[in-house]
Amino acid sequence: MSNDLTLHQRRRPPTTTELTNIPWLQLLDEAEQSWVKDQIVVGDALTGDMVCRFGRAPTYWFGVVQGLLKMSADNIQGDSFTYAGLSAGGWFGEGTALKREPYRYNVQALRPSVVAGLPIDSFHRLLEQSIGFNRFVMNQLNERLGQFIAAREIDRMTNPDSRVARSLAALFNPVLFPGVGEVLQITQQELAYLVGLSRQRVNVALQRLVAEGWIKVTYGGVRVLNLTALRSHTLDTP
Repeated sequence: MSNDLTLHQRRRPPTTTELTNIPWLQLLDEAEQSWVKDQIVVGDALTGDMVCRFGRAPTYWFGVVQGLLKMSADNIQGDSFTYAGLSAGGWFGEGTALKREPYRYNVQALRPSVVAGLPIDSFHRLLEQSIGFNRFVMNQLNERLGQFIAAREIDRMTNPDSRVARSLAALFNPVLFPGVGEVLQITQQELAYLVGLSRQRVNVALQRLVAEGWIKVTYGGVRVLNLTALRSHTLDTP
C-alpha cells in the first residue's frame, strides 16, 4: 500500500467479512441491504491519516470496521481537546451528515485501521426510506450526546486515575462500539493520546485499576471486568 495515496484514493469495495461488521446493515430490509452494500466503500487508513478534517464538507458517513481513531478539535490557544476515541463497530458524524455542514472536529487514525464510508446522499436516502435506519441514527445521536457530556467531564478531571477509568469505559460503550467485544485492543501510548496523559502515568493508573479488580491488562489490550465501577470511578489518587 503506497503512503503517497490519500485515504480516499485507497478506497475499495468492502469484503464480506467487513460488511458483517457493520451493525446497522442488519436493520435494513433485503432490498435496502442489496443497494446499500454497493454504495459502501472502505479505506485502509495508515497511522496519522486524517479521516475527517475541520472545515471540510462531509462526503461520507464514516464507521470504524477495525482499528482505533481519535476525534478532537483545537481551540484558539492551540490546545487540543479530545471528544472521543472511536473503536471497532462505531459510526460517527451523523449530526454533521444530517446538516451537511463542515466538520467542526478532526478524526485521525491512531493506528492502521479499516474505515467504512457511506456516501452522504445514500445516508439521506436511507433516512427517508428506512424506519430501522432512522431508529439506529436516533439512538446514535442520543448516545453521542451522553458521550460528549462525559468527555467534557473527563477533560475537567484532575484525578488521572479517573480520567483513564472513564475513558476506558467510554470505549466499551456497547451501543456506540458494538465491535469491541470483551477485550479492547489498545496500547498504553494510544490510551495516553486519548486521555492527554503521559504513557508512564497511564501505566500507573492501569495498575491501580487492575489492583481494584476492575480491569485486566492483556497483551496489546484491556479486558474490562467491572464496567459500572469504571463509569463511576471514585478512587483517590495517592
